[in-house]
Amino acid sequence: MIGARVLAILLGYACGLLQTGYLYGKKQGVDIRTQGSGNSGATNTLRVLGLKAGLITFLGDLFKAIFAVLIAHLLFAERYPDAVKVLELYAGFGAVLGHNFPFYLKFKGGKGIACTSGVILAVCPQAAPICLVLFIILVAATRYVSLGSITVVTAYLIQAVIFGQMGYLSIDRAYLPEFYVVSACFTAMALWRHRANIKRLLNGTENKIGVKAKK
Repeated sequence: MIGARVLAILLGYACGLLQTGYLYGKKQGVDIRTQGSGNSGATNTLRVLGLKAGLITFLGDLFKAIFAVLIAHLLFAERYPDAVKVLELYAGFGAVLGHNFPFYLKFKGGKGIACTSGVILAVCPQAAPICLVLFIILVAATRYVSLGSITVVTAYLIQAVIFGQMGYLSIDRAYLPEFYVVSACFTAMALWRHRANIKRLLNGTENKIGVKAKK
């Protein structure tokens, strides 16, 4: 099944290459990567181009990850029924990689939170409600989108393990450890991409939503 794993990641990466924020910005005559925080994700697009642009970017990034998962399901459900959830997760991770590191933009993309949210909805929807509630509460209380984002990916990993052990994920137990490892890769990737934000959070200098981003 190694070939299927690689194919799933590559298909996901191709889907992730649709850089919604960058493309929307270019249509407006703005290279989003040179504005604000220099990130092409939804948060920086929101800060630089406004609510409509931020929402369009978020939805575009969300659905490209969902689309990657659906493609993986269509390709592998019949051939690998016991492992299809894992292959869907690989496709989702590929979408995050494509979003974060698009080759045609010199590997300078977003931070993958909207994409990861799409993967959660498509692969582990049981975890979505708690992730959403935590995000809303934290961002509303602190105005730190980064804190909400970090919490989402951490909460997802914890729930993935809990639901897996409880048998709620419809995954053959032989593939559960791999599912957990790939899930942990989402969290590790998000934490690494937010390393500068984490440092600013600790220093009390993080950008708040509604305030123009600092480089």
